[in-house]
Amino acid sequence: QIQDLTFLVKNYCLTELYLNNNELTNISGALKHLCSLQILFLHNNELKKLGKTVKELKGMISLQTLNLFQNPLAYDPDYRLYVIYFLPSVQLLDRKLVTQRERESALHLYNPKRAWVMQSIAFGKRVDTSLGTTAGSSRCMQPARRPIMPSVLKWFGNVQVMDLLCSFCRVPFEDPKDAVLVRGTTRSLMEFSSVDWNKVATWQERRLKNKAEEPLEKLTVQFR
Repeated sequence: QIQDLTFLVKNYCLTELYLNNNELTNISGALKHLCSLQILFLHNNELKKLGKTVKELKGMISLQTLNLFQNPLAYDPDYRLYVIYFLPSVQLLDRKLVTQRERESALHLYNPKRAWVMQSIAFGKRVDTSLGTTAGSSRCMQPARRPIMPSVLKWFGNVQVMDLLCSFCRVPFEDPKDAVLVRGTTRSLMEFSSVDWNKVATWQERRLKNKAEEPLEKLTVQFR
């Protein structure tokens, strides 16, 4: 029948806390100092405000196991994804392992901009570049102009067309066909570099050698 948690204000070193099957309605200001907590059971209480409850637990960077089921807040439609996103250290939520798919869904739901950036990066190094240009070249920074119609573009050579398209890649188009043509000629380029680690001297070898080291051969591969 516990309703108040003020008696825990001095218990900074707790690692496990079992408060299930009580009458708690609010935990704000009562648990955020428990930074070492790894296991927290709060199921079967009367916690109603999901935002305030999760906010109280955000400072628990070591929290791995959390039970909040059988509380009114657990009936929120996005309850599980909300907890997973704002408490990333939790591995076991309501007796169920947190999956990578759930983490991705939570990221898409509560931080779509970051999710888009992570998807665009994928792996390796991603560089936006137009066809006919090389990675690392500076982007065109010309003032925005009205897009050139496809009938005009066909008179130019491939390189000139790409340079012109670079100028319009960020401009809204009146005709959707123009947008499809311009953005269809822009691709991403990924670059991977590697060295032969068998030829890299150890720190003992570098210390014993008197001659200067030869520069390492680096292999760089680009994929479109």
